[in-house]
Amino acid sequence: MTGRHEVGGVVLVTAAATETGRLAAGNADACRVAPPVFVVADGTGADATGAAASAAVVAAFTAEVPAGAPATLDQVRRALERAHVEVGALARDTGGRTGSTVTGAVLTLHEGRPHWLVLNVGDSRVYRLLRGELHLLTVDHTQAPDEARSERPGARRPGGRAALTRAVGAPDATADSWLLPVVDGERLLLCSAGLARNLADETVQAVLALSGAPATAASALVGHAARAGTGEDVTVVVVDVLSGGRSPGLDDTSRGTGTRTDTVDDDTRVVRR
Repeated sequence: MTGRHEVGGVVLVTAAATETGRLAAGNADACRVAPPVFVVADGTGADATGAAASAAVVAAFTAEVPAGAPATLDQVRRALERAHVEVGALARDTGGRTGSTVTGAVLTLHEGRPHWLVLNVGDSRVYRLLRGELHLLTVDHTQAPDEARSERPGARRPGGRAALTRAVGAPDATADSWLLPVVDGERLLLCSAGLARNLADETVQAVLALSGAPATAASALVGHAARAGTGEDVTVVVVDVLSGGRSPGLDDTSRGTGTRTDTVDDDTRVVRR
């Protein structure tokens, strides 16, 4: 999936790629690339239940956030609430064995300027490449395997991997969210945990920095993950900002760490210098 888009005066070029894990019965990842919405969901559960959960997350954003114009915080909140309800119903039907993560970057306006509303529940991730530097924008909701308890959302992952402490559809699954200025020349990467757990950040940075078009970067990342021997599904979305954002180096901020944050509309943090 590739395309060039203009939303709220911001010109974007986008691409997505996915690969079914060699140990998976089917691909339980799902994504939406329909500006202003970019989301990746990673379903958990046996058989086709994981795929149903991730599809429900994507369907919630499709229903609540119209394409073609900057989103509002209320629209995104409704999408998350709808996803929680739909996946929660699936979880009850499967005795708590079904859930999903969600991570995303949604184009919105704050104080009249384009911003990314970055959101996360679980261990899928959003990265930003800006002026050659890679920054992780989200925080994983995970717990070390030896500390995990079976009643926690997501339970224990196979192979001794970290367990999810938050999942869509589970109790107390509040999304973390941040507002960051849109910056000309930046490249965003959204990915499911199958990429983040199997490729070092240095490899991700090199691929994003050296690949030309988003489609090339997306294909290369999925290929690297496959060659790393992951048995998991891998999904990536790459978004380039061509114009319409702030000039790089003026008042952009690459990450929340070490910056001042204000709050707007409940717990969403506005990242500033």
